[in-house]
Amino acid sequence: MASHLCRAVIRSSRLASTAVGRSFSSEVTQPSSKFPLISEHTAKWMQDTSKKSPMELINEVPPIKVEGRIVACEGDINPALGHPIEFICLDLDEPAICKYCGLRYIQEHHH
Repeated sequence: MASHLCRAVIRSSRLASTAVGRSFSSEVTQPSSKFPLISEHTAKWMQDTSKKSPMELINEVPPIKVEGRIVACEGDINPALGHPIEFICLDLDEPAICKYCGLRYIQEHHH
């Protein structure tokens, strides 16, 4: 039983060492015909200029006014669709930007 297990481990380690995977060396810069750098889907999406980029869409959202000095950004009301909580300090005059989702927050001053 133990010898069968050892043979299986040795066989799987040989397969893993000979398997073709991604190469992270700087020598491979040309895309192969099998795995191009830009897929057909991505190329089609990049050519369609009628749609706005994600950064253009998020910049259309006005800065969110907050009463306190610190805001906790989760990206969405639903935690499954959001991102890790980021606590953002709003001491500066310009809007603070969440590093995950790009939402902008500004402190609302009451005078």
